[in-house]
Amino acid sequence: MDFNENNKSEAKKILLLSALAGEIMLKNGAETYRVEDTIERICKSRMNIKYADAFVTTTGIFVSLEYQGEMMTYLIRIKSIKIDLNKINLVNEFSREFVNSDMSISKGLEKLKKINKVNNYSSWIKTLFGSLACAFFSLLFGGTFLDFISSYLVSLIVLISVNRIDKYKMIFFVNNFIGAVLASTLSILATKLGIGENMDIIIIASIMSLVPGVAITNAIRDTISGDFISGLSRGMEAIFSALAIAFGVGIVLNVYFKGMI
Repeated sequence: MDFNENNKSEAKKILLLSALAGEIMLKNGAETYRVEDTIERICKSRMNIKYADAFVTTTGIFVSLEYQGEMMTYLIRIKSIKIDLNKINLVNEFSREFVNSDMSISKGLEKLKKINKVNNYSSWIKTLFGSLACAFFSLLFGGTFLDFISSYLVSLIVLISVNRIDKYKMIFFVNNFIGAVLASTLSILATKLGIGENMDIIIIASIMSLVPGVAITNAIRDTISGDFISGLSRGMEAIFSALAIAFGVGIVLNVYFKGMI
């Protein structure tokens, strides 16, 4: 392979490296403008690449760069997004280190692949402490100690169930709807059994793990940054997630109160 072909191969690697960094960030809940900025910085940090552009939406990453008069493009389809702020932070740190050092592209790819495999907490730890966080919301809303216990147990069952359902790759609307139905039903049951005192507080606390807080925040930040497509899509995701929760809770309460009449 001659020198020119070798350089083109390196340019393709830097394109792949930047796209992989963007994919990890976007899949773990990063804002689109942050992903675009990271991709462009990585591409322009090597081989005197002057033109590099990234277009990122919530469902895809498009990256292009020009090297020696030849355009190179890479496309990644994003099918699912979760929230892992630690991975976003690790990629941010990596991009700064890569841009400000002489790290080889191959080593950079190895580091990114290791970051992609990072899993700091097991699903059980996330479930247990996520339920505990929900339980503390019951105290925040003026609940009693019994409401705290009930909220913890209900949210624990809800999180376990939602995580099990998520393995079947169902749409987020169905996940949130089932979670809300389960939270409402168990909250009513806990009140009837005397485990809890305030049904409304237990329900509110139990569904807090389903509330799309990050989606709402990212929708606002993307819109303010001028990324209207991403802002609108994230905003619609947040709206439909909230509607699924509202429908789930509303249907159960409607059936419950009609049965009391």
